[in-house]
Amino acid sequence: MTPLQDAKKTVLAAYAAIDAGHDGSRFYAPGYLWYGYHPFHEKCGVKEVQDIFWHPLQAALTSLRRRQDIFLAGENVLEAGGTWVVSMGHLMGLFDKPWLGIRPTGKLAFLRYCEFSRVDDGLITESAMFFDIPHLMLQAGLTPFAVQTGAQVVHPGPMTHTGLMFDSQDPAEGQRTMDVINAMITDISRWSGGNTEPLEVELRRTWHEDMLWWGPTGIGATYTISRYARQHSGPFRKAFGTRTFRGHIVRVAEGAFGGFFGWPNLTLQHKGGLMGMPGTGQAGDMRVIDIYRRADEKLAENWIFIDLLHFWNMQGVDILARTTGIECVG
Repeated sequence: MTPLQDAKKTVLAAYAAIDAGHDGSRFYAPGYLWYGYHPFHEKCGVKEVQDIFWHPLQAALTSLRRRQDIFLAGENVLEAGGTWVVSMGHLMGLFDKPWLGIRPTGKLAFLRYCEFSRVDDGLITESAMFFDIPHLMLQAGLTPFAVQTGAQVVHPGPMTHTGLMFDSQDPAEGQRTMDVINAMITDISRWSGGNTEPLEVELRRTWHEDMLWWGPTGIGATYTISRYARQHSGPFRKAFGTRTFRGHIVRVAEGAFGGFFGWPNLTLQHKGGLMGMPGTGQAGDMRVIDIYRRADEKLAENWIFIDLLHFWNMQGVDILARTTGIECVG
């Protein structure tokens, strides 16, 4: 078995223990580091993560089940290195008890998630788990954000239904995916440097015309290059005065899928207009996961997780407290 397949086996065993409500500590290294969205942030040790995240969530979403849409592994191409396993999909359960001040509905609920896990010597040493809390808030009848430029949907998995890569993949295919992801990142960096070419011209170099962009609640999903430019990328770029790229911690690809995360990825100064919010002039961090599907030599689908609760908290707006009336401390 290859190192990637060994790493997948470890992560799947840990997931099986968590999903069954068992103590999966044996799959995690001492000093395990966990990066979680606001209000959780960084935690150290699997017990702390279980106590502050998993146990309360499992109590709130009874009969919790993990519905994976993408599962892959890869060697981190960035300087930090490491073997990483990526899982993306929904945590599904019956919303029977409050969670983070969000009132239960007694109905089926979905929590979008994506998790990157590093595996060393058969143990998980660190993870970044991002989840779309505002999406769950909407399902509970709350309105965390007043304005959204894209569509609000329950995000599906890949159109090709090929995202669950439990078996080994051709390394050459993963390299093709990484190449186009890197090319797209280079194009975005030109915007930071003051590139004035039309946005749609930039996008067509690395994206298919009928691209699908599955954005987080507060921004929403969009379809085709022209609508993506109009409903997300254009308004997003217009809303910020300065943009500092902070880098990625991990960038991996396997087969036709790949992605990255940072902590944070970007620091942005909000001039005003994003999600209908007034400008503050203050810098704010965006922690982002992007997952991509490549078709031929261009990107076809993109699933995005942005810690908008953290970004707006840095702008002086506590979305959770304002919407639920309860202040949460991680």
